[in-house]
Amino acid sequence: MDKLTLDEVKDKYLGKRGALKRDQYEFDLRMELIGEMIKTARKERNLTQEELGKLVGVQKAQISKLEKGSNNVTVATILKVFDALKANIKFRVELFDSKLAS
Repeated sequence: MDKLTLDEVKDKYLGKRGALKRDQYEFDLRMELIGEMIKTARKERNLTQEELGKLVGVQKAQISKLEKGSNNVTVATILKVFDALKANIKFRVELFDSKLAS
């Protein structure tokens, strides 16, 4: 039985990087991880979803959606949430193709 790496499995079933299905999967996974980070930080700060929502200026339902990995959210909202939690978030930009358009 052949052993495949995670990237090889993704390539096989979702397509190579840049394929629509693969990109959507990767995006959804990142949003789910961000949601988990928000939930963990909120609980460490002993805040309810409603209390965090008030700090951010959104309804409890929006915090709930964020924690469940909703992909219908702006970067500005994510930054506001982490700011309200007094947590630092770092975004990393990774370039896959070193060729620049001229």
